[in-house]
Parts: sequence; C-alpha cells; structure tokens
Amino acid sequence: MTNHPILFLLWAVACMVTVSANPSYDGDAKQPRTSDESVVVGGKVTLKCMVEDHDNSSLQWSNPAQQTLYFGDKKALRDNRIELVKSTSNELTISISDVGLFDEGVYTCAIFTMPVLMAKALVTVLGKPQKPLILGNEASFNENEKAKLTCKTSGSKPAAKISWYKGLETLPGAVSELIEDTDRRTFTVTSQIEFPVTQEDNGAAITCTVAHESLQNTFMSTSVKIKVYYKPVAKIESQPQFPREGENLQLRCLAYGNPSPQTYIWEKEGGELPPQSRQQENNLVFLFLNKSDTGVYKCKVSSLMGTFIAKHILDVNAILPQIPSDPSPVPSTSSIDHAVIGGVVAVIVFLVLCLLIVLGRYLIRHKGTYLTHEAKGSDDAPDADTAIINAEGGQSSSDDKKEYFI
Repeated sequence: MTNHPILFLLWAVACMVTVSANPSYDGDAKQPRTSDESVVVGGKVTLKCMVEDHDNSSLQWSNPAQQTLYFGDKKALRDNRIELVKSTSNELTISISDVGLFDEGVYTCAIFTMPVLMAKALVTVLGKPQKPLILGNEASFNENEKAKLTCKTSGSKPAAKISWYKGLETLPGAVSELIEDTDRRTFTVTSQIEFPVTQEDNGAAITCTVAHESLQNTFMSTSVKIKVYYKPVAKIESQPQFPREGENLQLRCLAYGNPSPQTYIWEKEGGELPPQSRQQENNLVFLFLNKSDTGVYKCKVSSLMGTFIAKHILDVNAILPQIPSDPSPVPSTSSIDHAVIGGVVAVIVFLVLCLLIVLGRYLIRHKGTYLTHEAKGSDDAPDADTAIINAEGGQSSSDDKKEYFI
C-alpha cells in the first residue's frame, strides 16, 4: 500500500515548515480540533476534525505511522476498512471499522496553512477478555479442609479484574497474576482463591467474575459446583411409634453423607439382638415383640469418611402420651344438644309463669265476688251467720216471696 505521489510531496513540503500545534498569532479559529476515542477490538471508531477558519485550505487525517488516510475527500491509503463520513471546508470525518490492536496510537489531523497546524487524537483499542475458565473443581474436597480454585482469562487490554463469589457471598483473599503477551499487546490474568469448606458447601456454586471497561458496565462470569466429602449422619425412626407387646415393629436407620454410607450394623446395648429380630438392609424388623425386647438399640453407619452411631430407646408397652383436646372453637354435637335442652327448659319455665299469673288473676276476681255476696246478705240479717245464709240463698228466698191481692 502506497500513498498518492502528489499528496506525499505536499506532506514532505509541509514537514519542512515550522509546525505549531497551538499558534498564538493565528488564534483558535484556525486551529483544528479533535478528540480522543476508545474502541473495542472488532468495533468501529469515528475520527472527527473541525476548524472554524479554514483559510481555503484542506484538512488531512494521518495514522500513527504518518501515512495519509484522507486529504479532503480524496482517499490516500488503500484500506477498505477506512471510509469517508463527511468532508467540507470546516470538517473532515472518517471511520475505521473492524479495528484491531495494531490500529491503536496517535492520529493526526492537519490543515495546510502557513504554517501547518495540527491536532492529535489518541485512539485506544480495548482488548475484550475471553470467558473465564475455572480450574481445580474436578476433584472433591474433604470437609474442614481448604478448597483451592484457579480462574483464568486472556485477551484483555488493559488487564481485566477478577472477583470470586460463593453463592451471593464475596470470597476474599484471592491472589492475581498478570502475564503480558507482547506480540498481541494483551494480558492473561490468573486468580487463585482458597477457602475452608464444610458439608453445607457440598453442591455450592462458586463463581468467577471478570470486570473490564470493554464490557460496558456488565460482567462476564463462569460458575461451577464443588463437591465436599463429609462423614455420614443418621437417625432412627420407629414404626409404629409406640409399639405394644405382640405387635410387629420396624426400626428404620435413615442416613446420609458424601459419599453415601456403604454399611449398616445393628446392635443392642448390653446384649445380643433378640432372636425374633431380622436386619433387612438399613432396617431392623421385629416379627413379634416381647417386653424383654425393651432396651437401647444402635445403628452403626459407615462410609469412606468415617462412622456414625445413632441410638434409639425401645420401650415395649410404654404409657401412651395423652392426646391433647382439640382447641378448635367449632361447637361439638354435645354442646349443640345442651343448647337445645336449655332452650326447651326456658320455654317451659316461661309457660309456667304465664299460667301462674292467669291463675292468680282468676282467684283474685272470685274473691271479690264472694265479698260482694256477703255484703248483700248482711243488709237484712240480725247477725253474721244469718247474713252468710242470706247471702247464699237470699236470692232464692226473695224470689219465693209472693204477694196475693184479694
């Protein structure tokens, strides 16, 4: 790729002239203006140069190698990635697409006045980091030991920053190492983290996050789940919960661990297992309970990480716990019956009271009638006895009195 001969000659002549980036005698109106730009590898950058007083001169863009890219609207370098955006007497704007790291540097905009005036534009090319890779999670970790993981990302420029997380919790104490690739002008960043693990960390998500200005306020991350080996844990369940003599009984030994328990051994403290009991995998089955089977039974669970012993107290014919009464406010059938009976009794009492009131009024009325008759008999009677007799039969005697006229 070569420059146009005439343009090259103009450039050579211009280089022999005293150059001033900020001339004091011409003022700012004749000084071209540019701005620094940043672009991600593979992206597109636009370079804009403006001048207020062009003095009938053309603007020119040159690359860091001092090769002329455009002189006015004339393309000087044969590079299909470079295109003209706008060319006027006051402005020359070009674009470079599919930018590579080799495009980074200081670009120059010049106006060929006397003397030649220039403006610089620094183009920074950002190397985008690759997706991080986590190493060291292939093996399992033992509980209460330290897990050691490594996160690696390459291709970043400037160097990327790496952070570690366990779930949503930040993991501190990571150590980072930078390796620069001088040929590609990029960095490879390696980060190592160590942290103690417990059985709760089995299956926990460990995340390596990469932050870089080329990601535009976003993050690039990779997550893995770690495996933690821990001792088995077990408990015993009784079915039924309160066994009675003569019943069947099953004691279940429920265990978990990583790796899973391989062996289950049943024992009875202070003696041998009852002859009518049978061990079936992780269960101990009693076909016919005797009161003599009462005692403490142990389930010994083992794995590669160790042994755990679970205990259960078997008490045949134990006193059953009292079932608490239902505190529900819903009324029962008996409470409803009591309410009905109470209502019936209230009605009967009301009717009796009404009957007594009516009977009392009747007796009072008849007593008044008796006194009235007694008063009538006393009008013609010489004494009280005669008055009473007259009151009872006086009416009839008066009716018997008759007068005869001759």
